[in-house]
Amino acid sequence: MPSTYTTNGGIEKIASGEQSGTWGQTTNDNFDIIDRITNGVGSITLSGTSSNLQTADGVLSDGQYKVLVLGGTPSGTHTITVLPNNAQKLYFVVNNSGQSVIFDQGSGSNVTIANNDSAIIYCDGGGGSAAVKKVLLNYLEDSDIGSTVLAYDSNLQGFVDAFTLPTSDGTSNYVLATNGSGTISFSERATPAQARGYAISFSLVFGA
Repeated sequence: MPSTYTTNGGIEKIASGEQSGTWGQTTNDNFDIIDRITNGVGSITLSGTSSNLQTADGVLSDGQYKVLVLGGTPSGTHTITVLPNNAQKLYFVVNNSGQSVIFDQGSGSNVTIANNDSAIIYCDGGGGSAAVKKVLLNYLEDSDIGSTVLAYDSNLQGFVDAFTLPTSDGTSNYVLATNGSGTISFSERATPAQARGYAISFSLVFGA
């Protein structure tokens, strides 16, 4: 009876009574595959606009890496098809390729990872209708600042919406002041003498 292989990792399962005297090499190969599946970091060089990420039976292959660091010089948005389409996979992806990269496995959903972005994705191994999805969809990204993050505090959101805030630091000892029309900027703080003058004027006008 010939060997069989695990669906997700391509690890060889030696049939009973087979490979007498040679099973040691198969076992060593399997341990190398397990090591790669568990902790392996692989540099994947991309070119053109499409490629396959294959998990081969019984031998080391790129599809067995746990972490995929994408590089190369793809000519545009690049689609990586995970094979075989019945293998369930979990990948940590770092995209340094210079282009957006799409991961797919079948006719189901796919995941796009922008250049200089990272993501955790999984492939459901659903055969022809297999889908790729992103894990931890609720984590915050740079694009969330000013919308999702501030939405948790309606008062703070209202404050930010009402004013135009400065984008750089002011001069030492300057204070924030409004122009009365929604713009806040740094201005020189009143001296003690000026403050006394304001108080006297206030007193004269309002009789305090």
